[in-house]
Amino acid sequence: MQLFNKLFTLWAIAGAVAAYINPGLFTGLKPYIVPGLALIMFGMGITLSWESFREILKKPAVVGLGVILQFGVMPFAAFIISKILGLSTAQTVGMVLVGSCPGGTASNVICYLAGANVALSITMTSVSTLLAVFATPFLTFLYVNQAVDVPIINMLISVFKIVIVPVILGAVINTFFSKKIRALKEIFPSVSVIIIVLIIATVVALNKKNLAGVSGILLLAVVLHNTTGLFAGYYIPRMLGYSRDICRTVSIEVGMQNSGLSVALAAKHFADMIVATLPGAIFSVWHNISGSLLASFWCFKDNRKTGSSCFCEK
Repeated sequence: MQLFNKLFTLWAIAGAVAAYINPGLFTGLKPYIVPGLALIMFGMGITLSWESFREILKKPAVVGLGVILQFGVMPFAAFIISKILGLSTAQTVGMVLVGSCPGGTASNVICYLAGANVALSITMTSVSTLLAVFATPFLTFLYVNQAVDVPIINMLISVFKIVIVPVILGAVINTFFSKKIRALKEIFPSVSVIIIVLIIATVVALNKKNLAGVSGILLLAVVLHNTTGLFAGYYIPRMLGYSRDICRTVSIEVGMQNSGLSVALAAKHFADMIVATLPGAIFSVWHNISGSLLASFWCFKDNRKTGSSCFCEK
């Protein structure tokens, strides 16, 4: 089971390739993406306790730093990368929309698999989602002079249902029945790997038409954008003296956006610029793969130092 979990990046890439070759195998799984994410969040919850969140509340500065990097680095990087690579106006709009969105729930999953601070990740996702009602439209207007309406109520409801409720339920069960659910804790990492691989495959399958027509330069722009967020999210906190697990968490939170929201906003507000949806569609696929790769790399490093299997032992 531990070997299976360690190879989850391989499974993620294999799932993405299989979905691209035969999307029909996975498109039917779309209705199960949200329940799947909720199940993963429950699995995270049974590894947490109330003390986990109490410790985070004692350190509001790191949450603030993460949010500043989220809304400071990502839209700026999107705009600069777009200009340097000579992207079209529509592509630039799509890039900035991705950069101006809050953290996505997939970041919580990757933090879990990377052995990062899950409680901090969930807190940062919730805070950035709350702030997105002001930040996303302001930043989009600031960089590309375009107005957007963010469906904040629907976003908050989604975060509440997909993240907060399952995590709290899991944490409550762990608090009172920790010893009785030991076996459940041992199998959930493998369950999480399977679900995230299926989600990645489903996202690829649903976006195959968009992905097939993507230019190399736009793909490069998305990869550079995501990499900038992951890099800045890790090394800026590290330079400020934060621990490695916190730096890993901030890195993943900053680098992994709610790209699904950016696609929805682009489709609604820029219907005459259908190309504006492409950066978000590419980001939806790529950030899951890059996040998985990064989590595997960190787990490999931890394994060499301690001989344990990263998230499986947490």
